[in-house]
This record gives sequence, structure tokens and C-alpha cells, in this order.
Amino acid sequence: MVLLKSLERLKKGDKAPDFSLIGTDGKTYSLKDFENAKALLIVFMCNHCPYVKPKIPTIKALQEKYGRKGLAVIGINSNESENYPEDSFNGMVEAAKSFNFPYLHDETQETAKAYGASCTPDPFLFDAEQRLAYHGRFDDALEPGQKATTRDMEEAVEAVLEGKKPRYEFLYSVGCSIKWKN
Repeated sequence: MVLLKSLERLKKGDKAPDFSLIGTDGKTYSLKDFENAKALLIVFMCNHCPYVKPKIPTIKALQEKYGRKGLAVIGINSNESENYPEDSFNGMVEAAKSFNFPYLHDETQETAKAYGASCTPDPFLFDAEQRLAYHGRFDDALEPGQKATTRDMEEAVEAVLEGKKPRYEFLYSVGCSIKWKN
């Protein structure tokens, strides 16, 4: 496991790069499928990372609490699975059984590259025009087992849904490196 901080590559106001990715439900998704969302949270994640696992309840809670208010959440797994079989598409299908959001497979890793994603989790929050409003951590519990004392992503979601700017544009997230193909 290689621990990385997320990098600020997309800048505030940048348009979300489009994608065409298959979900664990068998459907193919693109940004157009989320054009009516008031806020769009895209989380680069995987199945095996000990930094992602404790954030799954947070991601699900955000979708549950704010989905009716216009938030759409997407999980994207860009890891190569030859050396990380837990991150295979079948592994994703199994993991997604407990998710309340689409879980998409970035087999070519082109989507992760377009977003500049570097670690898991690496969350990107976009506004109603699909422009980057916030990129970064969910909260200040950066290590597994730490207790959060902030609600950075939730506050950013609330701001975007209210048509306001989040307090922060970027607060680095920490996690496992995306497992790139050679």
C-alpha cells in the first residue's frame, strides 16, 4: 500500500470531464445522466483500501440525506485488477450491493487521468453546471480509526445545494494510490 495525498489538478470552476463508464448495474453512465443534479459528488474509490472502507458510510449518508435535495453521488473504481483482484468488476458488483449510488468501472483509467485523481478516496464535488466547487477530504479523520471533528464535504454539499460557494476549494484527501496499469 502506498499512501498518497490528493493533488489539485482540476481547479475551481473547471468543467467536469465527461466519461462513458459501465456501472455494476450493467448500465453505461455519462455526465449527461446527472445533468439535472444540483450537486454532483464523484468519488474515486476502490474495494480494498483501508482509507476508503471507513468512508463508505459517510458517502452513503450524504446520498441518503441530500439526494432528495438534488445531490447525485457516483463512485468510480479506476484500479487495475490483475494485481488487485478485490477491485475486479465482480468484486465491485459484490461491494455495490450495499451502496445507494452508482459504482462505475474505469477499466482504461482514462477518467481518473482526466480528473487528475491520485488516491482513494479522492472526492470531487461539482455544482449544477458541473463545474468544480470543492475537491478534497470528507472530514479531518484522515487515518482509519480516527474520529472526525469536521464535516468538510457535507458543508460543501450544503453550500452548493444552496447556490453558495463552499468555504474551501481544496483540502487534500489521503488514501491508497490508484493502482495504475504499466
